[in-house]
Amino acid sequence: MERPTLARRDWLKLSAAGVLSGVSVPWFESLASAAIERPRGKSCILLWMDGGPSQQHTFDPKVNGDFKPAPTAVPGIHIVEQLPQLAQCMDDLVLVRSMTTEINGHYDAKYFLHTGFKRTTAFEHPAIGCIASSQVGLPRHDMPPFVTIDAGYDRADGGRLYRSVPAYLGAEHMPLSVYDPAQGLENLVPQGDDLDTRLNLLAAGERRFLERYPQPAVITRQAAYDRAVTLMRSRRAKAFRLEEEPANLRDAYGQHKFGQSCLLARRLIEAGVTFVEVVHRGWDDHDGAARPIAARAPWMDAGMATLIRDLKVRGMLDDTLVVWMGEFGRSPGDGNGHFCQAWSSVFAGGGLKTGQVIGKTNEDGKNPGNSIVDRPVKAADFMATLCLALGIDIKKEYLAPGLRPMPLVDKIAKPITEILG
Repeated sequence: MERPTLARRDWLKLSAAGVLSGVSVPWFESLASAAIERPRGKSCILLWMDGGPSQQHTFDPKVNGDFKPAPTAVPGIHIVEQLPQLAQCMDDLVLVRSMTTEINGHYDAKYFLHTGFKRTTAFEHPAIGCIASSQVGLPRHDMPPFVTIDAGYDRADGGRLYRSVPAYLGAEHMPLSVYDPAQGLENLVPQGDDLDTRLNLLAAGERRFLERYPQPAVITRQAAYDRAVTLMRSRRAKAFRLEEEPANLRDAYGQHKFGQSCLLARRLIEAGVTFVEVVHRGWDDHDGAARPIAARAPWMDAGMATLIRDLKVRGMLDDTLVVWMGEFGRSPGDGNGHFCQAWSSVFAGGGLKTGQVIGKTNEDGKNPGNSIVDRPVKAADFMATLCLALGIDIKKEYLAPGLRPMPLVDKIAKPITEILG
């Protein structure tokens, strides 16, 4: 197969980003082998660090903090020295250092950041992945529009895990779950020569049951069944098989479950999935954030940075938004408590105006009552920005239960317009 060619201008961009440094870059040499033609359209990979990652131990270091600030590829912007590969990707990043909410409890904060709305007892809002599935997912496509990947955990802290639900958007926008990136999807390979006959018989029975009992649980089951059959018959299902990737590229992502999840996310986006959420649990560092994040930094740095470079080399980064975040940050100083007043998230790619920092916290980060000194970004603002970056109409409304008109994004939202392309 003939390899894709790059214009001289693109080669220069890649060289400037450090992608083509040295005589040989093994993972770059495996470029694409593009066995699957990627459908056009915006997509998103959400890297969710469940439990609340410490801002001062990652993307908003302080002079007197546990970790030293280190320069990045963009003059004047520093992140912690434990993330050297991401530092070289700064041209493709936007650091949002002034995230702020009002919720310090894990589950309610996770709900808030996934939906853009506060949780109530009588009403459920759709998660961002389900929104993306409904608004920009590819119609009648054989790949699921929304996939979640379990990237494991290094401790069991972080409270109840949030599970994305489509709510009033419909069961067809539920995520497909992958519990181990190395295993892909179980029972995906068809068994037996009479598969079509057996599937047709089963489908007929399922349709009759649905007609007789059109209840939400039955509708959800039917949607899952239809999706499974479509995927089983699709040539794109091989996107779930990491063993098809060259060993040197898998090594570049890192053998940690997080890095392999990032690689699987790229394969799925390439095959036509619209939204992939990679979830790593265990960031609730109540004994102090320095030691556990020092242990996590190598695999997080390798996985996320290689994902960004890999997408860029394949010409996918402008159409793929990568987001790194958790439900809140950690308390100023050692990071041993929850801190919702001022914390960091990261955007990459997606056609945004990258290479910049949004918002600012005070110099030492030790004044909780007045930590943000510039451009606070609330949950609704963040959600609106994410949606606009994906081409989603933030003014669109749906009819929720009880014929209640419900906007996809809270009307009070103020998008971060300075980063939108």
